[in-house]
Amino acid sequence: MIPETRYASSDGVSIAYQTIGDGPIDIVAVPGWVSNLDAFWEEPSVEAFWRRLASFSRLILFDKRGTGLSDRVAELPSLEVRMDDVRAVLDAVGSERAAVLGISEGGSMCALFAATYPERTSALVMLGSFARLTLALDYPFGRSPEASDEFLRAIERDWGKPVGIELRAPSRIADERFRQWWARYLRASASPSAAATLVRMNMQIDVRPVLPSIRVPTLVLHAVGDRAIPVENGRYLARMIQGAKLVEVRGSDHLPYTEDAEAILDEIEEFLTGVRHHAETERVLATVLFTDIVGATEKAGVLGDRRWRQLLESHHQVVRRELVRFRGREIDTAGGASSPPSTGRRARCAAHARCRARSNRSASRCALAHTRVSAR
Repeated sequence: MIPETRYASSDGVSIAYQTIGDGPIDIVAVPGWVSNLDAFWEEPSVEAFWRRLASFSRLILFDKRGTGLSDRVAELPSLEVRMDDVRAVLDAVGSERAAVLGISEGGSMCALFAATYPERTSALVMLGSFARLTLALDYPFGRSPEASDEFLRAIERDWGKPVGIELRAPSRIADERFRQWWARYLRASASPSAAATLVRMNMQIDVRPVLPSIRVPTLVLHAVGDRAIPVENGRYLARMIQGAKLVEVRGSDHLPYTEDAEAILDEIEEFLTGVRHHAETERVLATVLFTDIVGATEKAGVLGDRRWRQLLESHHQVVRRELVRFRGREIDTAGGASSPPSTGRRARCAAHARCRARSNRSASRCALAHTRVSAR
């Protein structure tokens, strides 16, 4: 279920937020460029990322002002003003102290928050972040003016399409379902003009002066092949923040929930709790779960093409959510999907998929096939 959306007031601006989990620590997640709280939960990999964080914390999510479900504003504010939105959300949920976790430019905001409000910051986690976005003589790994201009032209020309996916999630560039979700997520997060204004505002970010003053435990995570924000940006952050821990993860995705999410989540959990999640290791029968809609041919004829495609996509979404929940992997929407390997998980996955399909007013049937492998 999507968590309830509530609103905090920050200097008269309504900031949308959600909370999930009841763990012993608070984590407030600051998104990158744009976000939409409801759209987060439409993508199984994002849902799985948030739920894993919420498994050991109370996770606080919010949309920055001017984006998503938060108030639109006439002029998008400075990083300092938007940073204060974090404080307003923490006040609204009754959190006196939290770990601040920032993705991309959200990490820059979190760094500023940690330096400004150390008494309210238990830890700082920065994912694919930077101290300064643009190139400078003393910052050679920033983004060139030409690259920024090209991105602004892409927003103006292609907004409504999966803009920027080739830099942010190259591992998913051929995944048509993910591409469609990314395009829908962007549209729900900001208008074309607001998205372009945010890019221009982010080009002004430079938190280098505050980094040496940060005194909270800090974890810097960065993909070694990050195409949007090169890994040198993360290395710089770790050098400049006293005692910071740098972890370079494999892969080239800028988004933390797509390519190597489990490794990232393991590092975050260990850093914040002192305990690392241990994956189950077992020699098992791998199981292929086949699903279809009962009476598919007859239903397609009765419903017509458009309503049949809607029903079919609803069925796919049900199965995908259960695959994420039970650690499965989709193979093909033409015939089957790989279910989790253990006997208990594969049976529960099938049962939950059938139950949820019935709640969507479509009868589903499932079949299991087995093959022996060593799996983790």
